[in-house]
Amino acid sequence: MTEHHPVVRARLDLSYDGTDFSGWAVQPELRTVQGVLEGALTRILRQERPSRVTVAGRTDAGVHARGQVAHVDIDADAWARMPGRSDRTPAQGLYTRLDGLLPDDVVIRAVRVAPPGFDARFSATERRYAYRLDDGVPDVLRRRHVARSSRPLDVDALNAASSTLMGLRDFAPFCRPREGATTIRELKELSWVRATSGPDTGLVVATVRADAFCHSMVRSLVGALVAVGEGRRDLDWFAHVAAGTERSQAVAVAPPQGLTLEEVTYPEDALLAERAEATRGRRTLP
Repeated sequence: MTEHHPVVRARLDLSYDGTDFSGWAVQPELRTVQGVLEGALTRILRQERPSRVTVAGRTDAGVHARGQVAHVDIDADAWARMPGRSDRTPAQGLYTRLDGLLPDDVVIRAVRVAPPGFDARFSATERRYAYRLDDGVPDVLRRRHVARSSRPLDVDALNAASSTLMGLRDFAPFCRPREGATTIRELKELSWVRATSGPDTGLVVATVRADAFCHSMVRSLVGALVAVGEGRRDLDWFAHVAAGTERSQAVAVAPPQGLTLEEVTYPEDALLAERAEATRGRRTLP
């Protein structure tokens, strides 16, 4: 009979600069965000094996996150010991310890006890990404977080093409296939603006919101849309690509450095478990 040890599920809110990471997911011999985070937790908890961290949205190599969310299950006794001799709460203790161990390109923004039913991945209702493009004289100080366009971008053309993709549909032409995984997603927003104020002044910025994203989806969408925005392709070409039933070889994947996961949204606490159960079900089109 297996002995049961009570655990505490901790929610971790974090940001990272993806430039020097080979993506989120652990890979042998490569520096990844998950690897760095699990390594720090292993040291803090004094474990032989890493504590498995579950993330809201896996990011590719070179992609950044401002509002990433993850969870980790921690033995209740270890959680209670987290403050040490201080008067901090266990969540505050874990935050302080992670803050002291993590490298400069990963920042813990908050640690809290997750409410019942919370799953960082499956309870999420929406992910919001931003993609930043510079089509003018490049600012060398923004090169790690902004992609370049070789031609001036027509924001109206970008929005006209983007508007044809809204709602629940199969995004197979823009996804790298994974065995057994569906490519049906609900795209809630895909809009473009030329920023006139703030840190993005002068940039063309896309906001992309969906219930979830399949592998390579955002960067593939951006790559196809930029071809229209630069005037190299027209709306008929884009419509033909989007109507495909499998990955399109005509789509160039946009560079990773322009992409940032900005926010992950969850329902109210009472609906977390229900949302997680629904998300685990395989999606189909009406």
